[in-house]
Amino acid sequence: MKYKTCVSIAEPTPKELQKTLKIALKKSELVEIRFDFLKAETIPQALEIVKKDLKRIVCTLRPKSEGGKFTGIEKERIAILKLISEYNPFLLDIEFNTIKHNKNLAKYLKRSKTSLLISEHDFKKTPNFTELKNKFNQMTKFSNNVKIVTTAKSTDDSTRILQLYSKKGRINLIAFAMGDYGRVSRILSLFLGSPFTYVSLGKPIAPGQFSVDEIKKIINLKK
Repeated sequence: MKYKTCVSIAEPTPKELQKTLKIALKKSELVEIRFDFLKAETIPQALEIVKKDLKRIVCTLRPKSEGGKFTGIEKERIAILKLISEYNPFLLDIEFNTIKHNKNLAKYLKRSKTSLLISEHDFKKTPNFTELKNKFNQMTKFSNNVKIVTTAKSTDDSTRILQLYSKKGRINLIAFAMGDYGRVSRILSLFLGSPFTYVSLGKPIAPGQFSVDEIKKIINLKK
């Protein structure tokens, strides 16, 4: 079985993004671009630069409230998300809270037939399993691609988030825990059915993230 990686890259300028993306695409099947690390006014330029590779790219524009870097107003962020959707990326990462509270955005993205990755991040804890399962069920109403990431304070937390794979059915589920206790869940998620695991080029963008080279050694991936 072929296990896939998704390199997360976060650069402050389109020029640096272009350079890093070239490296990332050579090392990984997929790449996540964190557009929230760019200045908002440079995002259209960045999209033009990367558009030929968007079939292998997960696009993310994370607000500060969700652990991201985007500092503009929400109305501006929604407009940029709509712009990104017009480029038809492999996946457009949309926070569950964003799409749940913005019916106009949900309708727009449904009409445009954008492939969505509905995401939820808990930077403080790993909720109990009932809460995780309920959240998962709510998220699947918006897409067949769901990402639930929690923070592990113990090995039990990692085990609990991985239990979600027993409930995933035909949903493309990405579920793991951040932090030192969650590192193993990033690997085990692949063997439990995750379509890919997030990695870095060397400098972690999220707590507990492996580099693409480390993960390929661990699971004996061959590019």
